[in-house]
Amino acid sequence: MSSAPLDPQDYEDFRVFLEQSCGLVLGENKHYLVTSRLSRLMGEFSVNSVAELLHLRKAGGRSGLRERVIEAMTTKETYWFRDVFPFDILKNQIFPEQAKAGANLLKIWSAACSSGQEAYSISMAVSEFQQARPGTLKNVQITGTDISAAIVSDARAGRYDSLAIARGLSPERRDRFFTRDGEHWTLRPEIKARASFREFNLLDSYTLLGRFDVIFCRNVLIYFSAENKRDILARMAQSLNPGGYLFLGASESMANYSNAFEMVRSNPGVVYRKR
Repeated sequence: MSSAPLDPQDYEDFRVFLEQSCGLVLGENKHYLVTSRLSRLMGEFSVNSVAELLHLRKAGGRSGLRERVIEAMTTKETYWFRDVFPFDILKNQIFPEQAKAGANLLKIWSAACSSGQEAYSISMAVSEFQQARPGTLKNVQITGTDISAAIVSDARAGRYDSLAIARGLSPERRDRFFTRDGEHWTLRPEIKARASFREFNLLDSYTLLGRFDVIFCRNVLIYFSAENKRDILARMAQSLNPGGYLFLGASESMANYSNAFEMVRSNPGVVYRKR
């Protein structure tokens, strides 16, 4: 199969399609990324080049192609307890606040959750807090969303191979929160039960998601245009209950995109609280 360079117009058309469809902004010289991400679909759709695949997508001539292209381009890296500090802030600051307030229900959204590691890491943090503070946070609901239907299905399964398990998860947590199934590890029911997953595009309406006390939107906004960043942050602020918290990625900033939040510094890391 051919891996011929993309025609500049094909690439520009694809850039526009991708941003309009899911908000992902490609730079001007990311041809290699498009080719590497989409070349695996060539056999699936019986084409001989990525250029032909893009033409087929534009013509709308193959069922499921549009969704598979978006999925291939938006699949992100993920691992357990990424950056550590957000989960420490949950256990040391946010969960105690909620427990002290006698909260009956704590709702958390893991946006762009990929294959579920973030949402389930949050659930593990809940269990660890409950062990330290018995009788608290009895009802925690975690909603994980991602644009990819296939990756959402993987998240729902809660079953991971040894390579995925090893990425950020200590042996102690692995043995406590998972059961071994041959070469795979399956989450224990009490961890899995707190989390539900659904397919969702961050450019769509948030109304049906409901309201949350905490939102994780980490390492996502870097892929969006400035206009879409402002729109997403505004709608996330509307989706948060008063005083709710928003976590961004370690390299992401709220500056110039929203004044709906105040920065709360921790040691280490920061979290943003709705004003």
